[in-house]
Amino acid sequence: MTDQQFDLTEDQRAIQEMAQRFTADAITPHAAEWDEKHIFPRETVKAAAELGFGAIYVSEESGGIGLGRLEAALIMEAMAYGCPATSAFISIHNMAAWMIDRFGSQTVKDKYLPQLVTADWLASYCLTEPSSGSDAAALKTTAKRDGDHFIVNGSKQFISGAGENELYVTMVRTGVDGPKGISCLAIEKDMPGVSFGANERKLGWHAQPTRQVMFDNVRVPVENMIGGEGEGFRIAMMGLDGGRLNIGACSLGGAQRCLDEAIVYTKDRKQFGTAVAEFQNTQFMLADMATELEAARALLYLAAAKVTANAPDKTKFAAMAKRFATDTGSAVVDRALQLHGGYGYLMDYPIERFWRDLRVHSILEGTNQVMRMIVGRELTRQ
Repeated sequence: MTDQQFDLTEDQRAIQEMAQRFTADAITPHAAEWDEKHIFPRETVKAAAELGFGAIYVSEESGGIGLGRLEAALIMEAMAYGCPATSAFISIHNMAAWMIDRFGSQTVKDKYLPQLVTADWLASYCLTEPSSGSDAAALKTTAKRDGDHFIVNGSKQFISGAGENELYVTMVRTGVDGPKGISCLAIEKDMPGVSFGANERKLGWHAQPTRQVMFDNVRVPVENMIGGEGEGFRIAMMGLDGGRLNIGACSLGGAQRCLDEAIVYTKDRKQFGTAVAEFQNTQFMLADMATELEAARALLYLAAAKVTANAPDKTKFAAMAKRFATDTGSAVVDRALQLHGGYGYLMDYPIERFWRDLRVHSILEGTNQVMRMIVGRELTRQ
């Protein structure tokens, strides 16, 4: 076996370095202010789209940059080093754009992708409802056919970008109970009957808005269906394979930042006349943090390669990687905070922001308990 098999290609390194440079210039210097003042950095998202990051795995014929899931993970990891909330927001936009490109008719693609690719329009992914979270197939939002329109009624919960974004890729019930009765519609912000709840007051992710989305007799053209009738749940789950990799990558990027901060801080900080980094306890903690992070990264990159290749075990690996990377990321940040002592608890240092931002990664895109269910089911199915 050569090193090459376990290393990034030259192209992948170039993409990673471009994303790291963009983050250092456009994200890291501003992230603390975005968090503190609850600023949604729309212009920064648009600047990311100028590099192609608004349509990372949208095909080149649709105007995207047509990359694989490993390249997407590298970009998300790099941007999360500056701000996990902003990186995760860009991931969700990419997931919605990919669903339109992969499953939408040419009509839907022509209608929406040009604005999504440039991030002139931003897209949300709407699956979760107030009464159905992990049991997504129990969703109640209905779309009833009326001539060449669907009439949509219901609500969606915890929607990133709600109220700001122009397009909502929404799972609706067009048929029977359960997953087979679910379809996917592209719904515009300005369609009559679309409204939004108050901006949720969250522990973290302050740099992006999260609201309920409500649909009250919204008339949506039938041509806005993404995929065929009854295919919505399958499309939603395929979108989540990539979304799970990206959210795992956001945890890796945030945790790497905190590990780097902890190394600098402990080398600088003295206790009992000695740099904290020279204590064996500190070195052991840092060694464990770095080792666990590398293990999570290796699993995530492997899962990304499987999703790109459409391997039969891609969903199992995406679930494993999401669970492991998000749990590991939070554990690494928690120890980085401990190594900073009381200063780690202050907003003057970045650690507490990452501690707050990364906590939700174990919940969204499928909770880590659901990830274990997916893996366990795959293992015992044979």
